[in-house]
Amino acid sequence: MQAWKDYQENNKERFLNELLDLLRIPSVSARSEHKEDMQRCADAVKASLLKAGANTATIYSTEGHPIVYGEKITDPAKPTVLVYGHYDVQPADPLNLWKSGPFEPIIKDGKIFARGSCDDKGQFYMHIKALEIMNTTDSLATNIKFLIEGEEEVGSPNLARRGINK
Repeated sequence: MQAWKDYQENNKERFLNELLDLLRIPSVSARSEHKEDMQRCADAVKASLLKAGANTATIYSTEGHPIVYGEKITDPAKPTVLVYGHYDVQPADPLNLWKSGPFEPIIKDGKIFARGSCDDKGQFYMHIKALEIMNTTDSLATNIKFLIEGEEEVGSPNLARRGINK
């Protein structure tokens, strides 16, 4: 158990900086002007999964925004955990209610303030870092699959239509 705690402690600043970089991407699915940002965020999620130790990570196109699927299979006979998340965020309007830029994260009183810091980039990112820690310290006891979509904030219209069979 100490190995994963040591790894986490030794990498916490990198983990934080990587999350802040992810939060800087204005991945607003409801706004067409953010289409390139949505792709850039999907690319960043895929890269994070691979860096964390996923065996595979794939971006699936849809009629809307991409879906990112990744997995780490340790042993097909072991149980499999599915992590679901979304990288899209709500529009930041009205901007005058923000005390800082919605896509320029700040840390105040130990909390991160930025669009998506909790819903949902921070949430799925935590799971990706858990994969990295367990993979690096050889403590992953299950298989793990990730399904991170880009349309949850607009009702996930293309998730079921895409049909990822894994």
